[in-house]
Parts: sequence; C-alpha cells; structure tokens
Amino acid sequence: MTVLEIARDALATGPVCDACLGRLVADRSFGLTNAERGRALRTTVALEDDEPYEEPDDCWVCEGESDRIGTWVDRAVRAVADYAFDTYQVGTRVPPMLEENDALLRDDVGLPEDAGEPLKAELNREVGKRFGREVDAEVDFERPDVQLLLDLGTDEVELQVNSAFVYGRYRKLERDIPQTKWPCNECGGTGLKRGAECPGCDGTGFRYDESVEQLTAPPVVEAYEGESATFHGAGREDVDALMLGTGRPFVIEVKDPHTRDVDPESLETAINDYAEEKVEVTDLAIPTYEMVERVKEHEASKTYRMAVEFDGPVADADLQAALDDLRGATITQRTPQRVDHRRADIDRTREVYDIEGDLEDETHATIELDGEGGLYVKELVSGDDGRTEPSLSGLLGVGAVVTALDVLAVEGETEPFLTEAYLAG
Repeated sequence: MTVLEIARDALATGPVCDACLGRLVADRSFGLTNAERGRALRTTVALEDDEPYEEPDDCWVCEGESDRIGTWVDRAVRAVADYAFDTYQVGTRVPPMLEENDALLRDDVGLPEDAGEPLKAELNREVGKRFGREVDAEVDFERPDVQLLLDLGTDEVELQVNSAFVYGRYRKLERDIPQTKWPCNECGGTGLKRGAECPGCDGTGFRYDESVEQLTAPPVVEAYEGESATFHGAGREDVDALMLGTGRPFVIEVKDPHTRDVDPESLETAINDYAEEKVEVTDLAIPTYEMVERVKEHEASKTYRMAVEFDGPVADADLQAALDDLRGATITQRTPQRVDHRRADIDRTREVYDIEGDLEDETHATIELDGEGGLYVKELVSGDDGRTEPSLSGLLGVGAVVTALDVLAVEGETEPFLTEAYLAG
C-alpha cells in the first residue's frame, strides 16, 4: 500500500486527527512528528482529489489525547516541583478502549497490528522530550531518578521517586550495638505487653537502644531530604563483637529523596559527629543501585581477633600444633546452637585461610584468623558440642570459649566491593 492509500482508507473510517493519521506511517521518513506526517497526508489527499481541506473537530481513535501533550508536560513538571534529579523516564497507561481503537484503525486500513507507532509510544516520546527540556534532565530507560506515569484513564500523573544510595565502610567501636534495629521479642516491637509498658524494652519496642543503622542513617536521610532509610550490610558481626580495622561495607538506601546533590566527604563528617565515636564511617561514595545487591551477595573473606579462655592449662607447643592443624583446613559446621532458632539446620564447609595465636597465660590466648565468609569462628574455637569439626577445643582436648571478638577486615574474595562499575555518574 502507498502512503496515500493508507491515508484515504484511514480518513474513510471517520474523523482522525493528524497525529493518529501520521502514526500509521511513523516508520516513514525522519525528522517529522506524527502530527506533521498526518497533516502532510491530509493535505496531499485533498490536493490530489481536489477536495476542500478540512481539519477534524475530534478524533475517534485517541479521543483528543494526541492534542494534550502540552497539558501532560505541564502536569509532569508540577509533579516533580519539589524534587531535584538528573535522570527521568516517562511512561503512559492507555485505557483499553483507546488501545482497541488503535487496533481497529489498523485493521480497517489493512495494516498489521505493529505497523507504525502506538499511541502509548508517541506520548512517551513526545511528552518525555518536552519534559526533559523543561526540567533540564536526561532520559534514562534503566534506573532513572524519577519515573512519571501518565494515566489517561484517571487523568493523573503518577510519580515514583527512586531511592538514593550511599556506600561506605563502618567501624563499630562499642560492644552490644546491633547492626540494625532489633525489635523486642517480648512485645514484638510494639512497646506494650498486656496493655502496659513492656518490661523487656521499657516501652521502646527495641531490644537495644542503639544500632549501627540508627547511628548512621539519620544524617543521610537529612542530607538527601528523604523520608526514611534502609541499612544494607555486607553480612553482620555479633552484637557483642567490635568491627575494627578497615570496617564493614554497607549501603544506606534513602527513600523519597528530594535532593541528590550530596557531598560524600561532608556527609562522612556529619555521620561521624552524629555517632559520637560509637560508630565511625569511612570511604563514603555515591554508588549505583546495584551496590545494594553487591554488598549482600559479594563473596568476602573475614579477619577476626579473638580473646580465648581455656577450661584448663594449655602449653604453647600444644596451642601452636593445634593452630597448625587448623591453618588451611576445611571446617565442617552444623548450624550453631546459638542461631539454629533462626537459621536452617544444615551442614556447611568453610575454609580457614590463616590462623595465628599466642598464649597470654596458660588459660588465656589471643588468636587472629583469616577465613572464608560464613565461617562461625566462635564455634571453631569451642567445637559447639561436636557440631564443628575440627575445632581448637577438640584438637587441644580442653574446653575453650571466645570471651571477646573483634572483626578486623571484610574484603572481597576476588575483587574489592566497590569498583568503578558500581560508582554513580
């Protein structure tokens, strides 16, 4: 079919606006809008047939939506008035009746269903281009800062503001601070028990007064002018353990950020001032959203320092021999008793990469260990009633327990957690 044949058949179906007429041949030529294509076709048909040129008063296909691009742009701009952002995406929800009209027009003209361009695609493009110019932002079809949905059925613009992210490493400098908020298990986090203040948490709803999350997230939320935040850590240390050395990687995800112009160095200072030397953050950077999954899933080795107490006297030669046996060993561990209420009861194997230790006296030692992520080091020392094999206690034939634990390093097994690929911008 020629474009004029398509135009004649389309105009014969009833009043059709220029944009809907032009969308039938949207794949023809370049540098033209669909409205310009349609107007050219309408003009050419009128000239060739020597008939009066007439603009339709309405359009049975789009019911006037093609003429409302400026209106949708204005509404979209108003929707984001309170937000600062660099990237955006525009989408359109077209009512089923208008989608059916699109299909009927192509069927009446004898064109395939996918000929030209659908109404949704045209509105996405035309509104998107004009919106981008108005707000001076770039379109991003993968993970934009804001997403706008033009709902033709409700005549509204739906706005989705995607989260902002901060990556860093934290050191936990005091014991008995969990990584994230820990709801009280007596009251389920409500702060109430049998209608009165819960005695287990003094009505706070939390088992601990503070967490790494609570000591770091508020300044980030404030900097981004956000609504709330979620803390994502690369694993977690026991609540009674310190996190020292190079720190543990984390990402703070800020929901509904109103600004994104945040300086990592200034934010690092603000967090450390807020945390009052209970927690310290370093290496802050602005990552892509993929960093959340990375800190959770990236394989990491961990280095620990442990204060160990023995039930009886241990000779240095025996300690060194036991450490030699553990160095480079593959450890089989059944889920420890202390966590089996919240973890699947399974057997797993983990590697001890290196281990060193010295006696403080005949019943106390300091041990440093570098091992595969997921290795339960307290149980490596105690044996956990035979659930961990081999163990330091088992090799020495003496009961042993970790009395203090410090995590010194959490590092990627094959590459660092943060690489250029995960930095925003």
